[in-house]
Amino acid sequence: VPVVTLFIPYRPPYDWGSMVAHLEARALTGLEIVEPGRYLRTVAHALGHGSVEIAPAKGLDGLRATLRVSDVRMLPPVITRIRRVFDVGADVDAIHAHLSRDPLLAPLIAARPGLRAPGGWDGFELAVRAILGQQVTVAAARGLGNRLLATFGEPLGPETTGDARLQRAFPLPQVLATADLTCLGMPAARARTISSLAAAAMADPTLFQPGPSLADTVARFTRLPGIGEWTAQYIALRAVRETDAFPASDVALLRAATGADGQRPTPEALLQRAESWSPWRAYAAQHLWAADAGRTRTPSSRDAHEAPPALLH
Repeated sequence: VPVVTLFIPYRPPYDWGSMVAHLEARALTGLEIVEPGRYLRTVAHALGHGSVEIAPAKGLDGLRATLRVSDVRMLPPVITRIRRVFDVGADVDAIHAHLSRDPLLAPLIAARPGLRAPGGWDGFELAVRAILGQQVTVAAARGLGNRLLATFGEPLGPETTGDARLQRAFPLPQVLATADLTCLGMPAARARTISSLAAAAMADPTLFQPGPSLADTVARFTRLPGIGEWTAQYIALRAVRETDAFPASDVALLRAATGADGQRPTPEALLQRAESWSPWRAYAAQHLWAADAGRTRTPSSRDAHEAPPALLH
């Protein structure tokens, strides 16, 4: 299997620690490995299989990517995916200048100037993982993802991935469209949502590409059974890379936007506040998630209408 090492530049500063923490909290066994200073995962493409290893390029403003691919024609699409996940193309200067005008966001940006908005490796994979995370904890969502991968993922050998711990490729839409997902221990309605998503992905190869507008992109997903506004906005943010996506009903965003008087805003009030953050609301959300996650708090019960915590920050 050919091995290629590339340098992928970014505009500094870059918060590698926050990026890796996000990936580590969601890493699926056999698909991903997160170690100090590097991230590894399997690669599946119509042209073949392989793996990638991503690490900071010491002393340089960029990432070092080592790619093992069974077909060199896979290199361009794999590089595109790496750039998407690690958000290396973000114009942090422009984003920060715009968002820092808001007194709520200014101190958050000053505290984490290199924070990026992590992307999804693959649109379908990210959307499935978002659905698995509806109304459950991060750990529970990860557990469901591990069972999904172990049951339906495509086995890969170390001769392909270069690491015996990288054993599976994420299941393709054609596999999950007809699979009996109730064996994973999730509610039947959620299993049907994943099956419907898989069928939609098979029918429309452009499902996870940007639409004419954010509203169009979100509507594309909310038309699918079991996908509401929160999940659609989250998919738009992570997978489609809509910089203005903003899941305003998210409980952690509402918590982070609570005023000095202790009054938590309604989703409608937060959405109104966020109007001035356009077209960078996704980055505002990322800073609010990071601020919320950075606070020490005890677990509390959630109202039924509150957004799922599983994929927060």
